[in-house]
Amino acid sequence: MPAKKKGATEEVKKTMLLSRPGTSLKIGVVGLPNVGKSTFFNVITKSSIPAENFPFCTIDPNVAKVEVPDARFDELVAHWKPPSAVRADLTIMDIAGLVKGAADGEGLGNAFLSHISACDAIFHMCRCFDSEDITHVEGNVDPARDIELINHELVLKDLEKVQALWDKTRIVVERGIDKSKKADLEHLTKIKEALEAGKMIRTIQWNNKEVEFLNTLLLLTAKPQVFLANLSKRDYLRQKNKYLPKLKAYIDETTAEPMIPFSAELEQEMQPLSQEEKDAFMAENKTKIMMPKIITTGFSTLNLQYFFTTGADEVKCWTVQKGTKAPAAGGRIHGDFEKGFICAEVMNFADWKEHGSEAACKTVGKYRQQGREYVVQDGDIILFKVNAGAGLKKK
Repeated sequence: MPAKKKGATEEVKKTMLLSRPGTSLKIGVVGLPNVGKSTFFNVITKSSIPAENFPFCTIDPNVAKVEVPDARFDELVAHWKPPSAVRADLTIMDIAGLVKGAADGEGLGNAFLSHISACDAIFHMCRCFDSEDITHVEGNVDPARDIELINHELVLKDLEKVQALWDKTRIVVERGIDKSKKADLEHLTKIKEALEAGKMIRTIQWNNKEVEFLNTLLLLTAKPQVFLANLSKRDYLRQKNKYLPKLKAYIDETTAEPMIPFSAELEQEMQPLSQEEKDAFMAENKTKIMMPKIITTGFSTLNLQYFFTTGADEVKCWTVQKGTKAPAAGGRIHGDFEKGFICAEVMNFADWKEHGSEAACKTVGKYRQQGREYVVQDGDIILFKVNAGAGLKKK
């Protein structure tokens, strides 16, 4: 391994992954009013919901599933030509705009914050465009300030929840009602102090026991965020925007989470076009649409990945959390696959593509039998071998 250059430093992650287990996870679209959330939701889900120029146009959250684009899946379908082809999907919720004072109930804030609580990650929409026709609730465009405002409201709501739990737990411990709650009180004290200091939960390093406890609370500031910088069509096409450098610097300094510049205006205009017309426009303007990247980034941010099952009857993506072992992955297909697991015959898509077939992968040792401890990788093509009777109950 080559020596590191003098002065080089390793990249340090500024956030921790805190999440609930499962694959039925949602990502919410959050931001101030009039930043482009509903327009974005309309485009990404190909739906038609109100996107008007006044705050709280969206009151009840809109929820939709969108397919996750993947060239690997397209290639497998083209190879097998099955009658059934099932992609992975991402569940997206469009949440009404938050405003300053939301934690105290301003602008229907309590209802909106509860909608965020139902999500597992956040698409944080940042307005990076000027418009005389579209008002800004804070009077002027400043995306870094807007992020800070919303995150402050999330911190306040988390503190309200943690303070109530801390008060209740302290009484139980001090009165000797349940001494087993002493560790919970210690965790809650540390969490409360962090929130009182204005810190977001995911930006602090927690030990394993603290992470386990935090995952029971489902706090708003524990949810990972993807920042979507919504530019005007003109700025996006010319790849120049006066707000973007400051916004990127702010995100890198605070959480270092993903930021994706895009234009909801441009994406909306391109939506009715045929694929040929879209390709011609992108080639002429040397640009590309960003919805596929936004979807795949959101999916990954939820700590999700998928493996493939393939054959003449069906090609299908099976969603699992990263780090899932083979038996549990088989359980996604059928519960008996986990109970009666014998082995998993695995080749990764990259190897299948490189060598051209299952037989060729076997020849070069890229098709392997894996046991119970095998951790499924994104893009694995898997055939499960199971004991068919293992899951059957005796009568």
